[in-house]
Order: sequence, then C-alpha cells, then structure tokens
Amino acid sequence: MDFMVFQYPMISVQACLDGILLGILFALIAYGMALQWGVMNIINIAQGDLVILGGYIAYFMYLYGIHPAWGVIVSPIIMYFVGIAIYKLVINKVVDRDLFISILATFGISILFMQLMNFAFGADVVLANSDYGTTMLFNNNVVLPNSKIFSAFISILFAICLVIYMKKSKLGRAIRATAQNARAAKILGVDTEKVYAATFGINAALCGVAGALISITFTIHPYMGLPYTIRSFMIVIIAGLGNLPGVAMSGMGLGVFEEFADYILGTEFRIGSVFLLLVLILVYRRFKLSRKREYLK
Repeated sequence: MDFMVFQYPMISVQACLDGILLGILFALIAYGMALQWGVMNIINIAQGDLVILGGYIAYFMYLYGIHPAWGVIVSPIIMYFVGIAIYKLVINKVVDRDLFISILATFGISILFMQLMNFAFGADVVLANSDYGTTMLFNNNVVLPNSKIFSAFISILFAICLVIYMKKSKLGRAIRATAQNARAAKILGVDTEKVYAATFGINAALCGVAGALISITFTIHPYMGLPYTIRSFMIVIIAGLGNLPGVAMSGMGLGVFEEFADYILGTEFRIGSVFLLLVLILVYRRFKLSRKREYLK
C-alpha cells in the first residue's frame, strides 16, 4: 500500500478535487437512474451501457472532425429516442411486474447492447480528444484536466435544467405526480404510459450527456458499462429516491473514495474497491433493516 497520499497534503488535495469533479458526473448518471426507478419502480441494469453508447456518439463525431463537446447536445437527443424505443419494445411489458423481472429484462438489454457495440465499434479502448489542456493550482502542485472541469460544469448545468423542467413543465409535473401515486395520477387524467416513456427517454438522454462527457474525459469500450451501473445504484441506495442534493453529495463522496483508493491501493484495484464498497453498503442496509424489524416486534 502507498500511504504517501497522507504524508503529502497536495496529493490529498489532488485526490479530493479529482474525486469531486468525477463524482459530479457520477451524480448525473445516478439522477437518471433515481428518476426512472422512482417513477417506474425499475432498476435499470443497462444504465451504464446507455452511458457508453452515448459516449460512442460523441466519439464518432470526433472521428468525423466535429469537436466531441458538441456530443453533449447531439448525444442526449439521439439517446432520448433510443430510450423511447427500448421502453416501447421491452420496458412497457415489465413496468407493473415484479422488480426482479425488471432486473432480468434490463440485464438482457445490457448484454445485447454490449454485443452490439462490440460488433459496431470494435473492442478497442478509445478516447475523444478534446485538446482542452490543464489547469495548474497551488504553485503547479495540483493539476486538473480542463476536460474534467468542463464535464462537471455541464453536468451541473443539465441537472439544474432538469430540476427546473420537472417543476415548471406540464410533463414534469405529470412525472412527479406519477412518482407519488401512479394510480391516483391515472384517475386524474394523467397518461401514465406517456409519462413512463418520457421518463425512460429522459434517463437515456442524461446517460447520453454523461457518456459524451466520459468519452472526452476518460476512455470507453463496449464492456465498461457495468461499473457505471454499479456506481449509480450505489449512489441511489445511499441518497434515496427523489433526493437530488443527496445524490449529488453521494456522487462526490464516491468520486473522492475512488480517487483515494486509486492512490492507496493502485489503479488495478480501483473498480474492485467500488464493488467491495457496494457489498459493505448492502450488508449494512440489511443489518439496519433487520434491527428495525426486531425493534418493531
């Protein structure tokens, strides 16, 4: 183990700032998962694969000479309609079913997407180079890629726009009403089928934005969607459904945890530490629920 991160303050500052910027991006993906989970009661195992597909859209814009930053506009538009198509073909058949059935259905979608992306784009690791450069802080002791700063800024901007849309628009109010009580909303004239389709489309659009930002900031390949799904799931179960500030804080906390795990354990254990953290959180939640049941008895 390398404990230099604790001996040199600037390394800790570097890890914290990198983690916060990364966590903001995680929070955007998790907010999409929390939205469709809260409205439709579906856990989307294909969440990360939607992110990677959005990243490939920005990457192919880059290959054709278009700056990949434009992907944050193009990718969510395309991914919105991809989300609508997935809903019409698969998700609408499992909305009112058991939660486990939705997990199996979206797991199948995840496998299909991975194979299709591998067939269409190849298995190579790719990056859409943005040429944004770096920002130096604290007498050049801390280096922040401008692509990370850009990604955090765009993530915050889209999150704010979505919150305003959810509060002010007719569809947004219908989505919130359906999340609170779908049956009552339907009785009051809300087209819940339209709401569900739009919700899944919005979730896919957020994944498209995040994917475009990831293709600029990190690397992508067809089989790296699962870690983003796990991160989103972890953030949502910590923060709870419909808790945007909690999602933001949990996302940044996870980002900081990953960066410190990277520095201390090494890059090869970074994703493993995320999976271990998920197991610990699930065990803790299980223990907490069992204690609550004993107290109620």
